[in-house]
Amino acid sequence: MRKLSTGISNYEKIMKENLIYVDKTKFIEKIEDTVDSAIMFLRLRKFGKTLFTSTLENYYDKDKKDEFEVLFSTTYIGKNPTTRKNSYHIMKFNFSGIDTNTIETTLQGFKNEVLTSIDFFAKKYQMDFYVNYNLEAEENLNNMIKAFALQKPTEKIYVIIDEYDHFANELLGFKTQEFKELMSQNGKIRKWYKIKKKGTESVIDKIFMTGVSPITLDSTTSGFNIAKDITKNLNFNDMLGFSKKDVEYLMNELEISKEKQKELLPIIKANYDGYVFTDMIRDDIEEYKMYNPNMTQYFLNSYIELKEIPKNLVDTNIISDYGKIEALMNLCESMGKIEILEKIVAGEPIEAELTEKFNSEIAFGERELISILYYTGYLTIKK
Repeated sequence: MRKLSTGISNYEKIMKENLIYVDKTKFIEKIEDTVDSAIMFLRLRKFGKTLFTSTLENYYDKDKKDEFEVLFSTTYIGKNPTTRKNSYHIMKFNFSGIDTNTIETTLQGFKNEVLTSIDFFAKKYQMDFYVNYNLEAEENLNNMIKAFALQKPTEKIYVIIDEYDHFANELLGFKTQEFKELMSQNGKIRKWYKIKKKGTESVIDKIFMTGVSPITLDSTTSGFNIAKDITKNLNFNDMLGFSKKDVEYLMNELEISKEKQKELLPIIKANYDGYVFTDMIRDDIEEYKMYNPNMTQYFLNSYIELKEIPKNLVDTNIISDYGKIEALMNLCESMGKIEILEKIVAGEPIEAELTEKFNSEIAFGERELISILYYTGYLTIKK
């Protein structure tokens, strides 16, 4: 019997060890069909974002050309490859885990991630490039883009940014002034993204960004934006997370009998189903609901191991940090926030328009609080 890939975000490891993989590669083709050079896709924590970026990395990396059959032969995209497969130099950044204790540690963590990633990129693709740690992140990125254009004039870069908003979310809740300083028009983070956006005019062909909430670098006057947000696009609703068919596939691969599946599926649905990520719903909302992938695999792993339904239905390793929610509640300037919380706890519906972008100038009120709770998975779309 094959094993689940619970907690593993490395696509290559999953495929080479023949672990069970829910095939999401058809969305690679859909992303290519979008005309925008930069794409942003948001989902809550532990919903498969890092694994999907790893999938993109392995599919497009020109250095993985000889391994294409091993890595993708059993997938949709392996049977329907696009012309861009294995055609890019992959430049990847992951901003999770940055120390946001002070604005200095935040900036240093950001700089370290950018510079080490650029250094890795230069060595991986055998470029003659020196990362200058005395220069800022945006300066090193700008120098790398220029060097790449000179040394590889016929090649292109695919940029992947995982958890682009991680440190921004931390600061938004706990250190609002620092958040404003970093994300404002003259902030260092904005300057770095501005260089990256400029790079799409030359050597950067595509940018794919993941995160939890739409923290943007534009202001009410600048109009600066780095990527098209496809988070609520109906065509990408099930790009991450599990559909009912995905859950049934997992149980079949784990050799769980059909009779036992009928018993388990209602329990899994009751506890891990219900996330709706699109407001473009056409008919029955049930067909758009997604199961939490980490929680679903945790349940199935426990069942296989114990041969019975686990008593603890929540994986304590991925329980959310409720301190962040408390900080966001405190950030809300509205006097009605307690009433909102009481309605949520009581299971009552809340009517609100979602905030599409959070920037350094926004006033954090009821609408923003409800939106953050939606993006972090505490609320979902009912209709």
